[in-house]
Amino acid sequence: MSHTLNLKKFSFLVYGLGSTGYSVINYFKKKKITNFLVWDDDAKLRKKSKFKNVSNLKDSLKEVDYIVLSPGISLKKTRYKKDLTKFKKKIITDIDLLYLSNSKFKSIVVTGSNGKSTTCEIIAHLLKRNKFNVALGGNIGTPVLNLKVKKNIVFVIEASSFQLSHSKFIHPNYAILLNITNDHLDWHGSMQSYIESKLKIFNLQRKNNFALVNKKFKNIFRRKKYLSKLVSPKFQDYKEIKPKIKNNYLKSNINDENMNFVYSLAKLFKINKNSFIKSMGSFLGLPHRYEIFLRKKNITFINDSKGTSLQATKFALASSKNIYWILGGLPKYKDKIDFKYIKNNIIKSYIIGKNINFFKKQLKNQVKFSVTKNLNNAIINALKDIKLLPKINNTILLSPGAASFDQFKNFENRGNEFKKLSRLYAKKLI
Repeated sequence: MSHTLNLKKFSFLVYGLGSTGYSVINYFKKKKITNFLVWDDDAKLRKKSKFKNVSNLKDSLKEVDYIVLSPGISLKKTRYKKDLTKFKKKIITDIDLLYLSNSKFKSIVVTGSNGKSTTCEIIAHLLKRNKFNVALGGNIGTPVLNLKVKKNIVFVIEASSFQLSHSKFIHPNYAILLNITNDHLDWHGSMQSYIESKLKIFNLQRKNNFALVNKKFKNIFRRKKYLSKLVSPKFQDYKEIKPKIKNNYLKSNINDENMNFVYSLAKLFKINKNSFIKSMGSFLGLPHRYEIFLRKKNITFINDSKGTSLQATKFALASSKNIYWILGGLPKYKDKIDFKYIKNNIIKSYIIGKNINFFKKQLKNQVKFSVTKNLNNAIINALKDIKLLPKINNTILLSPGAASFDQFKNFENRGNEFKKLSRLYAKKLI
C-alpha cells in the first residue's frame, strides 16, 4: 500500500511561521504547490510574511484539506485551541509531508524522552563511516523538508512528541523508541497522551519494517498488534564489546542506553562488530550533553545543559562521583527525581533560577544544598567548597533538570555561559 499523494491536488494552511513553517513554505515553492495560506498567532510575524495570509482563520480551517501545524503549537495552549481541535483530523506535520510526497528513501526515526539527539548523531556517524548515504534532520535541527532526497539515501530523523502527536502518515523503515519518562505533560495533558504520541512511529509500519523498542514497552507493542518486526535490544550484547571502544565519551555510563540501541540497529544494517567498534572510536559527542570540556587539577567540569528535566539529569548524576551539582530553572510539570541510587554521588548542590522553592522541596532531606540564584555565584561557591575538602577527584556538573528560559535564551546559551565562566574562574580560583 502506498502512502504517497500528489500534493498539488490539495489545499493547505501552514500554521506557525517559525523555522518549520518556513521550511514547509519553501518546500511548497520548490514542488510548485501554490494552493496554500499561512498563519501565525503572532500578528507581527503575519505582517512580516510575504505569502498569502489568512483573512478569516475559522473559515480557512474549515475550507483547506490539510493544516500543517508547527511542532511547538499545543492544542491545549494556543489562543485558537477550540477551532484547531474542531478540525484536528486535518492536522499534519512537516514529517508527514516528507512521507506523503516521497517514496524513494529509507528512514530511521528516533524518539524518546531522553537521548534522542545523541542517538541520532551516533547513528548518522556510524552509517557514514560504513559508506551509507545519510542525511540527518528533524527535531535535532535541520527541518526534514530541507533534506534532499537522493538515490539510496537513508534519512535519520529525530522526532519529538510534539511532532508525533499530530503526525498521521509517518512510516519509517526503522522506528526506535528509547525511553519514556515524565516530560512535556503540560503540553500533552496526561502521561497516557504523551505515551500515545510516541507510539505513533509504529502505526503505519509494515511487516518488513523494524521496531526497536525499550524492553519496558514490549508488552504495549504486542498488545497493540503492530505489524513491524519487534527488536528489543539486549544490553548484554553491547556490554561485551563496550570495553573495546576507544572513546571515553561513549564509554561513560550515560550513553549505555543510546549505544545499546545503535548496536542493535548496526546488526540490522549488517555492520559487523569490528566495523562498529572502529566507527565508534571517531565519534565526537554533542555539546551540552554530558560534555566534559575542562579538567583542572583535581576538578572535572561537565556541561549537561541539555538535561532539562529531573529525569534527564538523573543519568548525569549516576555517571559521576563527588559531584558539585548546579541545578534550577523552569521545572517541568509534575517532574520529580528519585535519589535512591545516586544520592551518594552528590556532595553538594547549588540552586539557580527563579523557581527556588520547587528545587528546595526536591532536595530537602536528600542532598545538601545552597541557594546561589545565578550561574556565576554557583561556580564560585562550588570552587570554594572544593578547596575545603581533601584533594580527591571532584566534578562540577551543570545538569539543571529544568528549562533555561527564566535566565537564558535557551539551553545552548546556558551551557556556553557555564563553559565561559568555568574557564574564567578555574584560572583565578584554582
